[in-house]
Amino acid sequence: MPIGTKTKQYETPNHPYQGERIASEHSLLDRYGLRNKEELWRAQSELRSYRREARDLLAQPQDEAAVIRRTDEFLGRLKRVGVLDETDELGDVLSLEIEDVLERRLQTVAYRKGLANTPQQARQFITHGHVVIGEQRHRVPSYVVDVDEEDLVAFDENSPLADELHPERAEGQ
Repeated sequence: MPIGTKTKQYETPNHPYQGERIASEHSLLDRYGLRNKEELWRAQSELRSYRREARDLLAQPQDEAAVIRRTDEFLGRLKRVGVLDETDELGDVLSLEIEDVLERRLQTVAYRKGLANTPQQARQFITHGHVVIGEQRHRVPSYVVDVDEEDLVAFDENSPLADELHPERAEGQ
């Protein structure tokens, strides 16, 4: 493959016309304010890779030092981004749902914190540069927010939206 060629970061469904799957995809797109199905498929591929890695680790002998280290690193990564709880173990990765992955997006976190009235409005605020994590401005709605960063999500102090009287501010925020 030539250098600079971009490969897809997701897999499309095997059967393009399945009414039930299409309806559930539309429901998720509306609920999480995703721009298109590509974003949903990207999240599904991420979830698939989590499950694949968990199955690979579960298939290994659990008493080897290298397997224990890889398992701890993998679980630590999933707990850091908030996909798993602190008490969850390797087998719990297999029961994860797509909603667990979508809830960790900056767009969803900003909406759940009350920075916007809708997920779509949260997406707009992020892409227009009104939302920061700590001191760092993020313009990518699909950015995965770590658990320790969640409290730092706020409006940029220089943004007009930082004023609580701004007409686009969420009610009660």
